[in-house]
Amino acid sequence: MPYISRTTRPAVRSAAVSAVVATALAAGLLAVGSSSASAAGVRVHDIQGTTRLSPLAGQQVTDVTGIVTGVRSYGSKGFWLQDPKGDGDPATSEGVFVYTGSAALTVKAGDAVRVSGTVGEYVPGGESSGNQSLTQITKPTVSVESSGNALPAPVTVTAETVPSAYAPEGDPANGGDISALRLKPRSYALDLYESLEGMNVRVGTSRVVGATDPYSELWITVKPHENPSRRGGTVYKSYDDQNTGRLQIQQLAPVSEQPFPKANVGDALSGGAEGPLDFNQFGGYTLVARTLGKVTDKGLEREKTRRQAKGELAVATYNVENLDPTDPQTKFDALAGAVVSNLASPDILALEEIQDDNGAKNDGTVSAEATLKKFTEAIVAAGGPRYAWRSIDPQNNKDGGEPGGNIRQVFLFNPERVSFTDRGKGDATTGTGVVRSSGRAALTLSPGRVDPANAAWNDSRKPLAGEFSFRGRPVIVVANHFGSKGGDEGLTSRHQPPVRSSEAKRLQQAQAVNSFVRDVRTVQKNADVVVLGDVNDFEFSATTEALEAGGALKSAVKSLPRSERYSYVYQGNTQVLDQILTSPGVGRGFSYDSVHINAEFAEQNSDHDPQVLRFRP
Repeated sequence: MPYISRTTRPAVRSAAVSAVVATALAAGLLAVGSSSASAAGVRVHDIQGTTRLSPLAGQQVTDVTGIVTGVRSYGSKGFWLQDPKGDGDPATSEGVFVYTGSAALTVKAGDAVRVSGTVGEYVPGGESSGNQSLTQITKPTVSVESSGNALPAPVTVTAETVPSAYAPEGDPANGGDISALRLKPRSYALDLYESLEGMNVRVGTSRVVGATDPYSELWITVKPHENPSRRGGTVYKSYDDQNTGRLQIQQLAPVSEQPFPKANVGDALSGGAEGPLDFNQFGGYTLVARTLGKVTDKGLEREKTRRQAKGELAVATYNVENLDPTDPQTKFDALAGAVVSNLASPDILALEEIQDDNGAKNDGTVSAEATLKKFTEAIVAAGGPRYAWRSIDPQNNKDGGEPGGNIRQVFLFNPERVSFTDRGKGDATTGTGVVRSSGRAALTLSPGRVDPANAAWNDSRKPLAGEFSFRGRPVIVVANHFGSKGGDEGLTSRHQPPVRSSEAKRLQQAQAVNSFVRDVRTVQKNADVVVLGDVNDFEFSATTEALEAGGALKSAVKSLPRSERYSYVYQGNTQVLDQILTSPGVGRGFSYDSVHINAEFAEQNSDHDPQVLRFRP
């Protein structure tokens, strides 16, 4: 999902200090400078300054006073310090994190303290992540002046206080870096959150837009009317229409002492949350709750699609998240139950992330026969059909994913409803072609891989093409799992707009698939072609545009209302990653369903929602 070193303000840095800073940034920590540099009598807002970078970074500060608003005893250990008086400038935060590391934590909330130490800019995830930095005091010496003091009143973040514009645009000549820009908290949401970095912040009762995850965090929105999904989420509509009301919620108390609440999308965090506003690698601005409300269950249910009619062909795609025989039987049973009950046993089911027969054990095994046998048996046990399957084993460790896992796409099909046309014997490195047979487009290899030698598929899953027959009508299906968004910068990046470096590879992959579909349509203009899978990109992305180029395909998810266009939830954004695209031969009389059974729930069998297309060939 090319990074540029952070800019610093020349008024406070010599060339020598800047060189040291660059070295520290590469390690993710900017907390060093001239040993003789110091600043006495400063207050918290002097440290924070009016930009994202402290004017005192690298300097020693002494006797910085404030009230402790929260103490974190796990992960990045330390406490938050806030000046209860402030300077009245909305651009300067009055709170700051004091990083103690392995040193003993000797303070508690409500302590009035004096802190001396080194001001630094820590980049969560390291400089190459593109993340903004967190201003902090490191190597502190702390003296407690008194205890039991009232905490500074929280700043309440509401729909009215968060601007509708997300972020200022960075200077292209500087890589789009916004770090040195003066904050405008009344104009941009990211600037507002940055101006509150380290401060005691509160949100009232809020809707959950990102379910509780395994790391004990969830996402809420303070803007309930901002791009709402039909089921309570917040839809990610375009790169230019960010959802500004989202905030990540964690808690200060270790989960061993206080279990974190489980919430699904659409639930309410009743009573809201209050605590310091942090910035981390996995979501950006995060309210670390000192006090946390209760989850009110709004009764979100897993969807069930309708069964296909006798004359309808149902084609589906489902990412089953690294399924292999070492997974517990309960995972197989749950996924199988979803195929039967929630997907109504589609005629053709393209699976992504089927691992080999021993999962992540990296011993050269590439066959997935045991995985598929266990899964199809589980489907039968759940009351579904006895699916047959077709796939092509990858070369060992050549298709990306978990090392040793050898994930691949697989076709399951119900032989009582549809037949597979076997042509030749495809392998991992031989591409299938298109020829005319009896006046129709036919594959030279079925199953076969699409253009596997193309560099676009290096360390990535190669598309699997298969020719099916339904009621005497041929249908060509191409199952995909495009390159992930790994490496892309987060929405809260210091570069605005963020760098989406992974998009280049998916664009090439989409062009290769589009070219293959055009080859099919050159042979038979009205051929029924279905391209589906985990495309790992949005319906408005350049990837989708490349798939659709020249009218070869159309993304079927666009037939849904905007409030229902999603298959995944990431950082509180409900968004499209899984897609089914159709050739013009399929026509417009299809029925499309994004079946929401995973992405919105704390308890998941996969992190993706399956997609189903029904049409009459």
